[in-house]
Amino acid sequence: MTEEADLYRLLIADVYELAGESRRTSEALAGEVGQTAARWHVLSVLSDGPRTVAGAARRLGLARQSVQRVVTDLVRADLARLRTNPDHARAPLVELTAEGRSTLRALVRRSDADRSAVLREADLTRDDLDGARAVLRRLTATLRDHARER
Repeated sequence: MTEEADLYRLLIADVYELAGESRRTSEALAGEVGQTAARWHVLSVLSDGPRTVAGAARRLGLARQSVQRVVTDLVRADLARLRTNPDHARAPLVELTAEGRSTLRALVRRSDADRSAVLREADLTRDDLDGARAVLRRLTATLRDHARER
């Protein structure tokens, strides 16, 4: 085993830990405005326009059934609505309502304030974040290419 391979494994462990911590804090932030992180994620994916439940699930990398449960909750709460899909009669389009857009804006405002405070406390600069993203994107692309070559 090489030192680089060991460092790679530690980096991946750190990424998982960061993702877990981010999910936990996102859940707490969502709760402050009466929502869940799952609802927040679906609201976000619907923010760029209507899509089917299957399309939202693909975008989120989740099972269609789990997204369907969240969509059902959002429709009941009047944060989203279903409309006829001209391309597929049995797969309606899901879109945000005005209340859903307002709720998403509140979630984003709360999150931006919290994350800005965290970044200040961590003393991270834009260059730090850009560099970290560049490394992660390069690793992701290389892993994807490597998997295709097999």
